[in-house]
Amino acid sequence: MATAAEKLLLRLEWKVVRRLDGRLQGMHRTAHRGSGIDFTGLRAYSDGDDARHIDWNVTARLDEPHLRVFTEDRELTVWLVLDRSASMAAGRPGRGKHDVLAELALVLARLFGRGGNRVGALLFDTGKPRVVPPGTSRRHALRIGAELARTTGVRGGGVTTDLAEMLDAAGRLARRRALVVVLSDFIGDGDWERSLQRLARRHEVVALRIVDTADDVLPEAGLIVVEDAETGEQLVVDSADPLLRVRFRAAVDARDARLAAGMRRAGVPVHRVDTDRDLAEALVEVVARTRDRSS
Repeated sequence: MATAAEKLLLRLEWKVVRRLDGRLQGMHRTAHRGSGIDFTGLRAYSDGDDARHIDWNVTARLDEPHLRVFTEDRELTVWLVLDRSASMAAGRPGRGKHDVLAELALVLARLFGRGGNRVGALLFDTGKPRVVPPGTSRRHALRIGAELARTTGVRGGGVTTDLAEMLDAAGRLARRRALVVVLSDFIGDGDWERSLQRLARRHEVVALRIVDTADDVLPEAGLIVVEDAETGEQLVVDSADPLLRVRFRAAVDARDARLAAGMRRAGVPVHRVDTDRDLAEALVEVVARTRDRSS
């Protein structure tokens, strides 16, 4: 009998993977030239180049900045950093944030694996991180899916997600240069910006921010119970109170602005994936935006 992960992957292969096959490689064509390991020569520095590849000895000798140029690696190691914290349980049944995260993880693992790349996963909640070592096969994608299913419904136990620790854990796992795809709603604590900057200095990093309407909109329903998605703390509020609605909107805007600014300072592209969005369309848009950024 097929497992839940097998049934989900079959559906995604039919609806999403076939539409995206061959397009996803653009996701890691970034502005960083020379991320491979075989040195091929030197060229003059131009605006937008990665200053980390400047050959300072040649630059001093010629009195003009020059870059070391490498051949690109044909194969890629991809790490999926999967936020399994309590806030990811938000959303309607069957289409909450954790459901979309599971679909994204399976699609990415399958597509990158089909291209011969090795895909690993870090599942992070408020407990001990769970690691699936890199692999390439369809069975390996199913292993990631099974691990996600095993952690569905995990609650935070009153402790908010430490985003910094999640990113630092990814940095400890990815020893060689890799593509790190962070799938999260980015709701949590910790000085995550410094951790993201450290991660981005060594690896290509792409953030997929999974968002549900409940994250952004306060329903007009009179007295409602509002629960902190991370800690479980509850509070009764009047959702029709105009002042409360203004304050809620301001808090959402401030949160989004902080996130965008932190990602921009780290040089990491962040792509919003709404839970009600068609998954294939969302990923095509991610690839297109990443290609535009790297051109």
